[in-house]
Amino acid sequence: MSKPSDRPYSRYSRDALTLLGQLIRRARIDRKLTAGELATRAGVSRGLIQRIERGDPGCTIGAVFEIAAILGVRLFDADASTIRKAIGTNDTVLGLLPKSVRPSRKEEEDDF
Repeated sequence: MSKPSDRPYSRYSRDALTLLGQLIRRARIDRKLTAGELATRAGVSRGLIQRIERGDPGCTIGAVFEIAAILGVRLFDADASTIRKAIGTNDTVLGLLPKSVRPSRKEEEDDF
């Protein structure tokens, strides 16, 4: 079965990819790296860097995550040590989710 060339993506997905691409591009420019220098450091092509920065949904997630990691663009609300600790525990999923979707750990005082 051949890969569809015009796969439909939701508006949310397209917007998220565009935003992530813009964050990556801004971080690259702030660090004064050219697309070619970043590509060499990441072991990918300059064209792939340009596609990631444009928000192309056809880029592999591994490449996007590696580029973001090199540039220090945070993808989750957890730092590297928190993610490493969460791997292999029941809390793995919660360690990667933004705080806004985590259940509250604060005990509410409702005694009157």
